[in-house]
Amino acid sequence: MPAPPERLALLRILVGLYSLVHLATQLRQQLSFARFSPAQFQPVGIASWLSGPPSAGLHGALAVAALVAAIPFALGWRHRFSGPLFAALMLWGGTYRSSWGMIFHTENLLMLHVLVLAAAPGAADVLSLDARRARRPESLAPDPRYGWPLALISLETTLAYLVAGVAKLRHSGLGWIGGDALRHYIADNNLRKLQLGVWHSPVGAFLVRFGLLWKLLAGLTVAFEVGAPLALVHPWAALAWSVTAWGFHAGVLATMAIVFGYPLC
Repeated sequence: MPAPPERLALLRILVGLYSLVHLATQLRQQLSFARFSPAQFQPVGIASWLSGPPSAGLHGALAVAALVAAIPFALGWRHRFSGPLFAALMLWGGTYRSSWGMIFHTENLLMLHVLVLAAAPGAADVLSLDARRARRPESLAPDPRYGWPLALISLETTLAYLVAGVAKLRHSGLGWIGGDALRHYIADNNLRKLQLGVWHSPVGAFLVRFGLLWKLLAGLTVAFEVGAPLALVHPWAALAWSVTAWGFHAGVLATMAIVFGYPLC
């Protein structure tokens, strides 16, 4: 469907600003991997072909470059080149971070959205430095070229949650809906954090004693995730699902002290 260019441009700005803050907060951790033993490097994704980690200097330069590249992406400056460059640098950084023994799936949705916005030629047609440089009109007519990136991002979002729901059912079967798997996972997560002396959730630690509550939450979680594509049927369904999604991630934060920053923002 045709969409106004301002809608796509605002999404580029918001995702670009979030990415800038995200990369800035992760920079110290990215640079800290230089102290790890090369034997701990377990490459995944686009790094799978590597036999060992790149030099600390090279990765440090790429991490800083990704942070800097987020600025022209958000501003829409020479988007045709800066968009793909930023997406490639951010993809490398996220892949490298997940190649040291723990895969950070909290970044996947952000990365998928960045890839689409980087490939969308109309993402900087308005509200951008490119628009000022080309002296384009402040407002352009709605067009499908501004609609398909939004539709694809919506599809990516719902399919990501669908995959999460299917994974739960493949791992635990319909027994997941019984609530015990979720309840035990919450208890294990908080107990492990208590033993390590790091931030845990006193809310989750308190609530694990109520078995009936976790039966309800487990069923709602699977229904929310497996039913995610229904959000594409109608705007009201999209609104209801989005509010539920935000509440879901707020609940994860409250019970497990795990922050899915991108969906929450």
